[in-house]
Parts: sequence; structure tokens; C-alpha cells
Amino acid sequence: MPALDVSPYTHSHHFNEVNAHAERNTKRVVLITAVMMVVEIVGGYLLNSMALLADGWHMSSHALAMGLSLLAYVLARRYATDRRFAFGTWKIEILGGFSSAMLLGVVAALMMYQSIERLFSPSAIYYNEAIVIAAIGLGVNLLCAWLLKDDHHHDHGHDHGHAHHGGHHHHDVNLRSAYIHVIADAATSVLAIVALIGGKFYGASWLDPVMGIVGSILVARWAFSLLRESGKILLDAEMDHPVVQEVRDVIDEQFPQAAISDLHVWRVGRGSYACILGLVSSTPVSAEDVRRQLAIHEELAHVTVEVAKP
Repeated sequence: MPALDVSPYTHSHHFNEVNAHAERNTKRVVLITAVMMVVEIVGGYLLNSMALLADGWHMSSHALAMGLSLLAYVLARRYATDRRFAFGTWKIEILGGFSSAMLLGVVAALMMYQSIERLFSPSAIYYNEAIVIAAIGLGVNLLCAWLLKDDHHHDHGHDHGHAHHGGHHHHDVNLRSAYIHVIADAATSVLAIVALIGGKFYGASWLDPVMGIVGSILVARWAFSLLRESGKILLDAEMDHPVVQEVRDVIDEQFPQAAISDLHVWRVGRGSYACILGLVSSTPVSAEDVRRQLAIHEELAHVTVEVAKP
């Protein structure tokens, strides 16, 4: 018996294009951050400046997190055609974002601990040196944020252009994690500058630890938001997405004789979803007809339909 030709019925399981532009700019940001980190740590040891040393180690945590984001891009691209990944490698990027958010939470906890400790055990602050360091750090962070924000907006524009009429949009979670790390650093630098100027000119030394506490709360909120978003994707908690109701609407409108017995929808790319749909119908319903009707929703990249009789 000759082998059946299944080529017309097969399709790629590569549901997400690797964001090459974001990968390049993330690499630049990692290099810039790493250089600044080394300069601050070496300078802190040579100048005996705890402020400079602390800022350098703080930046090292962000360099590590953004390095994870870069690694996620590299691995997602490298294994994009690996058949072991049933629905592609996009979730490597999400895992990178989740890991980065965990590190961001650790940074927030350390900032809170050190700030509270400094509030109750104040020590001498070298205002002039610290202000210069904070200003340089802010400049580096703004440069990195500009590089990553360019990609952030590019990504949104791409998704909006290809979304269905429902107006769904998705962003690069891995890129957002790197962007949040840079913004968190910039925000803490701004708060530090405000506190240091207040201490230098008005003698309000308590501002330094208080601003540290405020900064840690902001960073913790960003970390929690990113953890919630990436965790939801990793756990396939997508059944509240509008595309699920769109699937139900198609069945109700086009196949009133059928009832949904099983429905699973999960994300396999920034704007792509896989769907397993089980139907029960007393009259014949073609699975191919169901898939054809669902095809109007372009975000449904992989649809499996099963039809059973009652």
C-alpha cells in the first residue's frame, strides 16, 4: 500500500518570530551595564567609597537579569526548529522574563533591608561623590532605556498591524523585563539624586534611606506585575482571554446544532494561540468546516477539532 501524502495537512510549529532587533539592543544594554558595573565596583575599592561600591553591586544584579533576557533570545532562536518543542520556543523568552522578575524582587528586598538599616544606623555620606555617581548612573540607564524602548514600541506596532479586528495586542514579555530593570535603576537613581541634594543643601540626611524605601516599593510593584504576567503565560492561564469567547461565538453562530464539550486555549507566541475544541452534535459537523470558520481569527495559529455524537 503506497504511503499517504500528508504534506498538504502539515504546518510549521514555529508560531513566533524571534525579535532580532530586540536581541541586538538587549546585547548592547548588557554590555553597557556590565562596563558601568565594573567601573563602579573597581572605583569603589580604589576610592574606598561604599556608595560607589554598593551602586556597582546593585547594577550587577540588573546586568545578570538582562543577561538572562539576552540568553532567552539566543536559546529561542537557536532551538526554533527543534522538533522536541511541540509548540515552538517562545516560552523560553517568557521563562527569561519570569527569572528576571524574580531577581528584580530580590533587588527590591535588599534595597528595603539596607535602607531600613541605614535609617536606624545612619553613617556619613560623601554627598559630592555620590551625586556624581548617581548622575552618571542615571545617564547610563536613560541611554539603555532609550535603546530598549525603541524596540518596545516597534513590537507594539507590529502586533497591532497583524491583530484581528478585536483589537488584541501583545508585547514582548522578555523585552519588557529588561526594560523594567533599566527603568527601576533609573528611578532609584533619580530618587537618590533628590535625597542626596536634600541632604547636602538642607541637612536632611534621613532622605537618603527614606528614598531607598520608596524605591524598593516601586521596584517590588514592578517585579510583582511582571511575575504575574509571565507566570500566567507559563501556567497557560489564558481562558479569560477574549479569543476564548470568540471561539464560543463562532460555534454558537455557525454551528447551532453543536455544543462545546471541551475547550482549551493557550498562548504559543506573542499574538498566537493554540486551541483544542471538542464538540457534540446530533447532526454531522465537519471538523474542517469548524477550522475554516475559526480561521477568521488570525491569532488562532493551531486548532484541533474533535466532533462526537451524543
